Amino acid sequence: MKRLICFVAAAVVLAGGGFVADAQEPKAKSLDQLLRQVRGQRAREREQNAAREAEFRQKKAQQAQLLNDARVQRDAAVARSEELEAVFEENENEIPELQETLRNRLGTLGELFGVVRQVAGDTRGFLEGSLVSAQLPGRAEKLDKLAESKELPTVEELEELWFTLQEEMTESGKVARFPASVVSVDGDDVNAEVVRVGPFNVVANGRYLQYLPETGKLTELARQPADRHLSTVASFEGTTDGIGGFSLDPSRGTILSLLIRTPSLGERLQQGGLVGYVIIGLGIVGLALVAERLVSLGIVGRKIKAQIGQQQADPGNPLGRILAVYEGNPNADVETLELKLDEAILKEVPALERGTTMIKVLSAVAPLLGLLGTVTGMIATFQAITLFGTGDPKLMAGGISTALVTTVLGLVMAIPLLLLHSVVAGRSKSLIQVLEQQSAGVVAAHAERLHGGAGAAAG
Repeated sequence: MKRLICFVAAAVVLAGGGFVADAQEPKAKSLDQLLRQVRGQRAREREQNAAREAEFRQKKAQQAQLLNDARVQRDAAVARSEELEAVFEENENEIPELQETLRNRLGTLGELFGVVRQVAGDTRGFLEGSLVSAQLPGRAEKLDKLAESKELPTVEELEELWFTLQEEMTESGKVARFPASVVSVDGDDVNAEVVRVGPFNVVANGRYLQYLPETGKLTELARQPADRHLSTVASFEGTTDGIGGFSLDPSRGTILSLLIRTPSLGERLQQGGLVGYVIIGLGIVGLALVAERLVSLGIVGRKIKAQIGQQQADPGNPLGRILAVYEGNPNADVETLELKLDEAILKEVPALERGTTMIKVLSAVAPLLGLLGTVTGMIATFQAITLFGTGDPKLMAGGISTALVTTVLGLVMAIPLLLLHSVVAGRSKSLIQVLEQQSAGVVAAHAERLHGGAGAAAG
């Protein structure tokens, strides 16, 4: 019976609102004590529920008030929106009238201010690349607002534009020295004294510089023009009397860029390739052979001239060896002596004409090698056209350069060798003629001596 009552009481507690016993209350040891605890718990639950209901009613009143306030604000915002829409429509209708009034009042001033903005934009672009900006940086930024503005320029802005133009014109006629940071070829920043020649050129330490607007720095040209121009830079930097010679680029860098792109002699020779080097090698061999022949023939010619004035035969020169043949056969008849002298002359001719044929061969081979280089260069050009088409001329430039350079080298080597061959051949022939003349004179003297002796014996 007690178990049934306990079960019913627990079910009533759980089903009646989830009463939770206070953790501090002791456990019920009897049904009466349990009943008292349940009643006390129900009383406390009722008080809590009543407080919650009061709080909810209070908040409900506040929420209603907030709702009313929000509705009032919404109505005010709607009214303000309608008012602003009316003002917007009124302004939309008034803007065309004001614009028309502005155009009428501006008249030609609108075109004038348009020209001012255009001039400001052009001046800004010009100043960015001007060499004067290397000495006076930050001038282009002052014209940004005027060039991009859509409003009427102020008097101060117009004066700033005028002052900038006047400053550029004034500095264009000056040769100025100023310290600056120069980026060397190695990439190092070096502080140097820079000389600016108007807006045309900037030099430092005997070398030409260029101004990079992107970085605002002066950089040394990786490749300098020829020495004849660099020599003027060094002398101009050291000028103290105010006047000095200088290789000036009036095109503000265009001519200078073309000069530094012009290949040097060594680069031209490299364009000739293997055939070009062969031509140069053969030309050097030919010139060396010509020099050796001219020196040898000159020495032999002086010895022959010295032998002509002597009575004693010197075996150290061709004429002396020929005279030695005569002295070795004093009693020979004329025909025998003539044959012996001809034999002696024939022995001397190869030494005098040595190398002449080789010079002539080299002078003939040089243009043939140039033609070979021309053919190989054109083959390379046509191969480039076959692979890449004719869209980019740079792809064909290598083959064309080889063709032209080898042709030039062949002609440059052939023409002097041909002329020098004529000189060497003429020099050797003149010496051979001297030997023949002296031999003929010896034969005539010997014949006269023999005939004179025979006549005296007959008498």
